Amino acid sequence: MTSTAIAPPARRPSWAGRNYTLLTAAAVVTNLGSQGALIAAAFAVLQSGGGAGDVGLVAAARTVPLVLFLLIGGALADRLPRHRVMVAANTLNFLSQGAFAILVLTGDPRLWQMMALTALGGVGQAFFGPASEGMLMSSVSGAEAGRAFAFYRMAMHGAGIGGAALGGALIAVLGAGWVLAIDAAAFAVAGALRAFLDVSHIPPREAGGGMISDLREGWREFVSRPWLWSIVVQFAVVNAVVAAAEAVYGPLVARDRLGGPGPWGLALAAFGLGTVLGAFLMMRWKPRRLLLAGSLCVFPLALPSAALAVPLPVGALAAVMLLTGVAIEVFGVSWMTALNQEIPEDKLSRVSAYDWLGSIAMVPLATALAGPAQSAVGRAGALWGCSALVVLLTAAVLCVPDVRRLTRRTGPVASGGPDVSADAEGAVGRLG
Repeated sequence: MTSTAIAPPARRPSWAGRNYTLLTAAAVVTNLGSQGALIAAAFAVLQSGGGAGDVGLVAAARTVPLVLFLLIGGALADRLPRHRVMVAANTLNFLSQGAFAILVLTGDPRLWQMMALTALGGVGQAFFGPASEGMLMSSVSGAEAGRAFAFYRMAMHGAGIGGAALGGALIAVLGAGWVLAIDAAAFAVAGALRAFLDVSHIPPREAGGGMISDLREGWREFVSRPWLWSIVVQFAVVNAVVAAAEAVYGPLVARDRLGGPGPWGLALAAFGLGTVLGAFLMMRWKPRRLLLAGSLCVFPLALPSAALAVPLPVGALAAVMLLTGVAIEVFGVSWMTALNQEIPEDKLSRVSAYDWLGSIAMVPLATALAGPAQSAVGRAGALWGCSALVVLLTAAVLCVPDVRRLTRRTGPVASGGPDVSADAEGAVGRLG
């Protein structure tokens, strides 16, 4: 009698534990809905009779409460079980986005109504973001952390490709309201997945001196690292001008010069494909000086604004967005690896909150002023200005020694203050 050997079932990689798998699955679901919803919100404003200024106001309405509540969200996420904070935030996003969808589908939405519902979504994101980042970073460790973050981002952005392309097509066929409804359903599913996260491995938090004391401790952790605060200052402006270009000028250029929401959705999908390719690259490439490699790859963020200023044909714009996606993903994976390597677990969410706050603080102002800037210098002039700021600030941050010298290490995560950066002689350094 001949026996047939049965191959053992394939196992997940060592870095893909239960929490990591749940977090990745939830991020995929959320991104499938949210990428299309970003386009839908802008076109809902335009279809209701709004202009560039109104699109900017709705975008700013989401970011203002995000700025106001981020620090509180970070402090709470380091005090409470992070998965509960995430589920509560997803519930709020489900309710607000669902109400937005109903408003668009059943009536003539007013600007203040869209702004109010978008603001509620911003509140949810303010509590979700720091908790999510802290939860993800606590789910992986060691030398394979960078690969784990790259795969997470690859899966998340891969979902964004389908979400953006499908969202643009559905807006053209069914209208913005249905795309917003899909996003609301995605928040509900993602929240259910995150309810099963296990936080038993996280040590109980010691009793502290209250919210203000927690925030001060997080601030000390933040400002003690030059690579951290210098890049956050850089992205305070970079993110603001990129948001103005993509949330306000992009839909307007698509409407006036490219043929409507479909081509803009294609361009955003190309960016998503680029981030997938970039994450795939970072699963295999481990540059020693991560901050240097990552910061050099921020320069291409100037290209989409320039392409919209011309504007380039749809195919060329998509190629520019693809290249930008690859480049910025090198930075993104390096940044997550740095925080995981250098920030103590019990301070991850607070440091993340300061990171987020600095990175988005100027976004409401930039999106709100996008319309007036267009009136003052023209759309092309405003877009060329966005490109110039990206180039100048990225060059400036490369003048910071830590950004040029900080290196990857595989030792234990730091337990306290700043680490002295390394040079080519082999001392242990810090990432960014």
